[in-house]
Amino acid sequence: MAPKRDYYETLGVSRQASQEEIRKAYRRLARKYHPDLNPGDKAAEEKFKSVQEAYDVLSDERKRQMYDQFGFYSDQGFAGSGPGPQPGSGPTMGFGGFDFSDFFGAGGHSAESSFRDLFSNFFGRGRQTTQTRQPERGADLEYALNIDFWQSIRGTQVRLTIHRQETCPACQGSGANGGSTTCPQCNGAGNITQMAGAMRFSLTCPRCGGAGKLRNSCATCAGDGRIPRPESVEVRIPPGTRSGSRLRVSGKGSAGTLGAPPGDLYITVRVEDHPFFHRNGDDIEIKIPISVTEAALGAKIEVPTIDGRAILKIPPGTQNGQKFRLREKGVWNARANTRGDQIVEVVLQAPKANDERTREILRELAALHPEDPRAEVWTHI
Repeated sequence: MAPKRDYYETLGVSRQASQEEIRKAYRRLARKYHPDLNPGDKAAEEKFKSVQEAYDVLSDERKRQMYDQFGFYSDQGFAGSGPGPQPGSGPTMGFGGFDFSDFFGAGGHSAESSFRDLFSNFFGRGRQTTQTRQPERGADLEYALNIDFWQSIRGTQVRLTIHRQETCPACQGSGANGGSTTCPQCNGAGNITQMAGAMRFSLTCPRCGGAGKLRNSCATCAGDGRIPRPESVEVRIPPGTRSGSRLRVSGKGSAGTLGAPPGDLYITVRVEDHPFFHRNGDDIEIKIPISVTEAALGAKIEVPTIDGRAILKIPPGTQNGQKFRLREKGVWNARANTRGDQIVEVVLQAPKANDERTREILRELAALHPEDPRAEVWTHI
């Protein structure tokens, strides 16, 4: 009978350990005890096999649930004490010779059937043959990138260092080094025997799935088929990119397993504010100070745009806070094949009355226009 092992103790984790904690413990121990790194050390080889066996069960939620409840796991549930199940066959359960009347009432045959049904309800999910690893697409990666205002307006090329899972060069992503060893749990038989009280169960070996052989995991990647590595990626930021835009770089996510395609790299762009230009959609907004005389008499002034200088006509009688539009002086939108506008808000700047002549002219102006600019306010109160 195969000795019972505490898989949690083997990996050095608690029974409440998360899958990430179990995975980290496995990778650490697999690298430490791998036969390629400990040539001729039989103790290290046996320890390595025990670590692999524990990880195979605890890394699978269904296997772990059964192990936690019954103290062992089998892909095909319980089997009778005779020859093991044939490949592709479902689990069989032999409970003949036991008296279950204390549990299910009188009638040995019906009691046996009831007990078989009870276990079948739990282990029915294990009727399929041993699962093999299936190719899985690589995970997508998410990164944030900060750029300045002018880089977002004009576009740019940036180099970004990312950390991704790449296909292991030693095993070409297979996770194995090509060899195999006899399964230490069943000693090559493909079946093990477990005791539960007075009952004995013959089970398909959970470590090798009935094959009697174990593949040797790659020492470089500890059987995962991938290794973490940094990579420098050149990313093109198109002109007009907005803050919060999400750019996709195809095939630059983590590598897939067993030849599956890699994931993608997604970059979320964050644009720094400009001290003068403010972007609103595809429009650019600015505030420009003008003098009282320019506002009263009208003028042509130069204003900055993202393309350089432009002439803005200020009509006579312009009021503080009045806005003017410069057509197609905003941000280029490649999707709409259009360009936004620039919105110019004027801010009246009062003259500084530091000398008597200036004050005299302002008093004359006030005498020419004695109307109260706030008179209309009181009509609404």
